[in-house]
Amino acid sequence: MLEILRVALTSIRANLFRAMLTMLGVIIGVGAVITMLALGTGAQRAVEEQLQSLGANVLTVTTGMRFAQGIAREQQVLTTDDAAAISARAKYVMAMAPEQNSRQQVKLGNRNLLLSVIGTSAQHPEVNGYTLGAGRMFSAADDSGRRRVAVLGGEVAEQLQASPESLIGRTVMVKAMPFEVVGVYAKKGSVGFSNPDDDVFIPLGTSQYRVTGGDKIQSVSAKVMPGIDLGQAMVEVERVIRREHGLAPGKDNDFSIIDRKQFLAAQQQTTEILAFLLAGIAGVSLVVGGIGIMNIMLVTVTERTREIGIRKALGATRLNILAQFLVESTVLCLLGGIVGTLVGIAAARALTVLAGWQTYVSIEAVALAFGFSAAVGLVFGLWPARRAAALDPIEALRHE
Repeated sequence: MLEILRVALTSIRANLFRAMLTMLGVIIGVGAVITMLALGTGAQRAVEEQLQSLGANVLTVTTGMRFAQGIAREQQVLTTDDAAAISARAKYVMAMAPEQNSRQQVKLGNRNLLLSVIGTSAQHPEVNGYTLGAGRMFSAADDSGRRRVAVLGGEVAEQLQASPESLIGRTVMVKAMPFEVVGVYAKKGSVGFSNPDDDVFIPLGTSQYRVTGGDKIQSVSAKVMPGIDLGQAMVEVERVIRREHGLAPGKDNDFSIIDRKQFLAAQQQTTEILAFLLAGIAGVSLVVGGIGIMNIMLVTVTERTREIGIRKALGATRLNILAQFLVESTVLCLLGGIVGTLVGIAAARALTVLAGWQTYVSIEAVALAFGFSAAVGLVFGLWPARRAAALDPIEALRHE
């Protein structure tokens, strides 16, 4: 076997430039497979991080649409009374965070920003899995007293060109009204289609009476007690809101209740399917590279027909000849696989650094691409190897 390997390497070295061009298809294929799998795995990990950052056992009640004859006629609303009803009558809910969202000008010194200002409860960080990077969260007393205090999102401090610690106690202008900064959230990252790091959070009572002037809210997030089934809690919250809205039995809900983790789990499944689809498309280039190797090996058999005849005349068996050409094609693929692996890792790293995409190169992805490249060498090298092994030694010696 060592002799066969030595002969294969000698043959590759004798036609080095041709061997490099032959390996190019495998290099591109392996590199593309590893890059695509790294992108898919990175996206899955990003979704998993979002799942963990949402907090455990959280239901979200959102506004719905009223339909008539299959057409959306009007959008229904949630109010602060709905949030109060959930807090008072939903026995499986341990914490609740309503959100009243409005776009307002936020100003500090000569910095003027247009941001989402969200009125919410003091339980907002507990429900949504936020942590404070500096200062404190506003209290229930701040909410009931409608005090002008604010907690900034993690990226707002950067936009105001100040450190989180230096903002504590300072005054920012929200809708031309002074608000004292009492806390700054640690960066959380985007969740779904929103980025809470760009938001400003104020007490719901302050938002309702001083900023928006209304009691309409966009959503209510409710954290369910540990050990309680989410479906059971969802039925209870639904019952409370239906009673609050005066909906008769059999009438459709004018609101929606979402388990956010189920939503992101569906997003994760979609990401996995997309990752395998991309890897499959990249695998096509590996097959194309294998066809190139088969083509070159057929040319090699034709060029070395006389050599094959001499080896057979000296006692080489069909198995020896078959092994020689199989080893040669496999070595070509393995060398291409090694280079392709390095190219794929470098490409994944470049996408992370230059494009900011989250990627992760797993050992399993490298093993899969490398093993597939070896399999390509064996499969596409088999026909040329069998053709070489089947040559008649007398006819092969006559070949010029």
